[in-house]
Amino acid sequence: MSGSHTVVEHGAQEPFLQHHFHDLGQQAEASKIGMWLFLVTEILLFGGLFVGYGIMRMLHSQAFHEGHLHLDRSLGALNTVVLLVSSFTMAMAVHSARTGNRQRLILFLAATLAFAGVFLGVKYVEYSHKFHDGLLPGRFYRHAGDSVPGVAVFFSFYFVMTGLHGLHVLAGMVAISWLLRRAVRGDFSATYYAPVDLTGLYWHLVDMIWIYLFPLLYLIS
Repeated sequence: MSGSHTVVEHGAQEPFLQHHFHDLGQQAEASKIGMWLFLVTEILLFGGLFVGYGIMRMLHSQAFHEGHLHLDRSLGALNTVVLLVSSFTMAMAVHSARTGNRQRLILFLAATLAFAGVFLGVKYVEYSHKFHDGLLPGRFYRHAGDSVPGVAVFFSFYFVMTGLHGLHVLAGMVAISWLLRRAVRGDFSATYYAPVDLTGLYWHLVDMIWIYLFPLLYLIS
C-alpha cells in the first residue's frame, strides 16, 4: 500500500516525470545524452554524403563547376539568413522556457516555425525552377546545352543533400509545432523544459548542416 501511495504522490508532484527517473533533472540529463547520440548518427549520415561529394567533385570538377552555375546564389543566401535567424529565435525560445516566460516562449517558437516555413517555401521555388529546366538527378537529367558531361552527377548530390536536409527541416517543424501546442497549454516551466531544450539542439544541427551545404553547392569555383 505504501509503495502505491508513493507512486501516486510521485506522479502528482511532477506530472511529466517518467516513473523510471528519480527527478526531472535526471530525466533531462538522460534525454540529452540520447539526443546527442542521435545527433552523432545524423552527423555520420551527412558526413558520408560530404565525403562522397568531395570525391565526385575531384573526379568531375568541370561538371560540378558548370552545375553550380545553374543555382541561384541569392536564394541560397536568403535561406542561409533565414536559418541563422531561426537558430537565434530557437535559442531565445529555450531561454524563455528556462526562465519560465510562457508568452515569450510561444512567441519565439512561432517565429522559429515561421522561418522554417519560409525556408521550405524558398526551396520549393528553387526546386520548381530545376524541374522546369530539366536540371534533375541521374538519368532524369534532360537539360540541353551543357558543354561538359557529368553535370547530372552534381544535381544528383544537390537533390539528395538538400532534399534530405529539407526532410529534417520538415521534421523540425513537426517537433516545434508540438512544442508550441504544449506551450500554449502551459506544460512548460522553469523546472520542466527538456523537450524545448532537446528540440533546440536538433534545430541547431539542422542549421549547421545548411551552413556547410550552402558554400559546397552554391559557392564552389
